[in-house]
Amino acid sequence: MQAKGRTVTEGEDLPDCPLCHRPIPRDVPQSLHHLIPKLRGGKGGPTVLMHHICHREVHAALTETELARHYNTPEALRGHPRLAKFAAWVAKRPPGFRSKVPGGTRKR
Repeated sequence: MQAKGRTVTEGEDLPDCPLCHRPIPRDVPQSLHHLIPKLRGGKGGPTVLMHHICHREVHAALTETELARHYNTPEALRGHPRLAKFAAWVAKRPPGFRSKVPGGTRKR
Protein backbone atom coordinates (compact mmCIF):
# COMPACT_ATOMS: atom_id res chain seq x y z
CA MET A 1 0.00 0.00 0.00
CA GLN A 2 1.29 3.43 -0.76
CA ALA A 3 1.03 6.55 1.33
CA LYS A 4 1.84 9.88 -0.18
CA GLY A 5 5.58 9.62 -0.65
CA ARG A 6 5.93 6.34 1.28
CA THR A 7 5.51 2.65 0.44
CA VAL A 8 5.66 -0.22 2.91
CA THR A 9 7.32 -3.06 1.00
CA GLU A 10 7.41 -6.84 1.39
CA GLY A 11 9.81 -8.00 4.07
CA GLU A 12 9.80 -4.63 5.81
CA ASP A 13 8.55 -4.62 9.39
CA LEU A 14 5.13 -3.08 9.70
CA PRO A 15 5.37 0.37 11.26
CA ASP A 16 3.18 1.27 14.24
CA CYS A 17 0.80 4.20 14.05
CA PRO A 18 1.99 6.92 16.47
CA LEU A 19 -1.60 7.74 17.50
CA CYS A 20 -3.19 4.32 18.16
CA HIS A 21 0.00 2.19 18.37
CA ARG A 22 -1.50 -0.48 16.08
CA PRO A 23 0.58 -1.89 13.22
CA ILE A 24 -0.12 -0.36 9.81
CA PRO A 25 -0.71 -3.25 7.35
CA ARG A 26 0.33 -2.82 3.72
CA ASP A 27 -3.25 -3.18 2.46
CA VAL A 28 -4.77 -0.49 4.73
CA PRO A 29 -5.02 3.17 3.69
CA GLN A 30 -2.15 5.10 5.24
CA SER A 31 -0.91 8.65 5.01
CA LEU A 32 1.97 10.84 6.08
CA HIS A 33 1.14 13.44 8.71
CA HIS A 34 3.27 16.59 8.82
CA LEU A 35 3.85 17.23 12.51
CA ILE A 36 3.89 20.94 11.72
CA PRO A 37 1.40 21.66 8.91
CA LYS A 38 2.99 22.72 5.63
CA LEU A 39 0.98 25.95 5.63
CA ARG A 40 2.36 26.80 9.08
CA GLY A 41 6.05 26.40 8.23
CA GLY A 42 6.34 22.61 8.24
CA LYS A 43 7.13 22.08 4.56
CA GLY A 44 10.04 19.68 4.48
CA GLY A 45 9.69 19.10 8.22
CA PRO A 46 9.20 15.84 10.10
CA THR A 47 6.39 13.50 9.13
CA VAL A 48 4.93 10.34 10.66
CA LEU A 49 3.17 7.48 8.90
CA MET A 50 -0.36 6.94 10.26
CA HIS A 51 -3.47 4.93 9.51
CA HIS A 52 -5.60 7.09 7.25
CA ILE A 53 -8.48 6.84 9.76
CA CYS A 54 -6.20 8.19 12.53
CA HIS A 55 -4.88 10.96 10.29
CA ARG A 56 -8.42 12.03 9.40
CA GLU A 57 -9.38 12.17 13.07
CA VAL A 58 -6.38 14.40 13.84
CA HIS A 59 -7.47 16.91 11.21
CA ALA A 60 -11.14 16.64 12.21
CA ALA A 61 -10.24 17.49 15.82
CA LEU A 62 -7.61 20.21 15.44
CA THR A 63 -6.98 23.30 13.35
CA GLU A 64 -3.66 23.74 11.57
CA THR A 65 -2.78 26.53 14.01
CA GLU A 66 -3.43 24.23 16.99
CA LEU A 67 -1.35 21.51 15.35
CA ALA A 68 1.56 23.90 14.73
CA ARG A 69 1.52 25.52 18.18
CA HIS A 70 0.55 22.79 20.62
CA TYR A 71 0.18 19.38 18.99
CA ASN A 72 3.34 18.98 16.92
CA THR A 73 4.58 15.70 18.43
CA PRO A 74 2.96 12.26 18.56
CA GLU A 75 2.93 12.50 22.37
CA ALA A 76 1.08 15.82 22.27
CA LEU A 77 -1.47 14.41 19.80
CA ARG A 78 -2.14 11.45 22.11
CA GLY A 79 -2.58 13.92 24.99
CA HIS A 80 -5.47 15.76 23.32
CA PRO A 81 -8.73 14.61 25.01
CA ARG A 82 -10.67 13.86 21.80
CA LEU A 83 -7.70 12.10 20.18
CA ALA A 84 -6.96 10.11 23.35
CA LYS A 85 -10.56 8.91 23.42
CA PHE A 86 -10.41 8.04 19.72
CA ALA A 87 -7.06 6.23 20.11
CA ALA A 88 -8.42 4.15 23.01
CA TRP A 89 -11.49 3.24 20.93
CA VAL A 90 -9.66 2.40 17.70
CA ALA A 91 -6.89 0.48 19.52
CA LYS A 92 -9.51 -2.20 20.30
CA ARG A 93 -10.09 -2.70 16.56
CA PRO A 94 -7.96 -4.89 14.29
CA PRO A 95 -5.09 -3.17 12.43
CA GLY A 96 -7.03 -3.29 9.15
CA PHE A 97 -10.14 -1.60 10.59
CA ARG A 98 -11.68 1.05 8.34
CA SER A 99 -14.44 3.49 9.18
CA LYS A 100 -15.59 6.89 8.10
CA VAL A 101 -14.59 9.71 10.41
CA PRO A 102 -17.24 12.38 10.80
CA GLY A 103 -15.80 15.70 9.79
CA GLY A 104 -16.78 19.30 9.38
CA THR A 105 -17.76 20.06 12.95
CA ARG A 106 -14.95 20.56 15.42
CA LYS A 107 -15.81 19.81 19.02
CA ARG A 108 -13.86 21.93 21.47
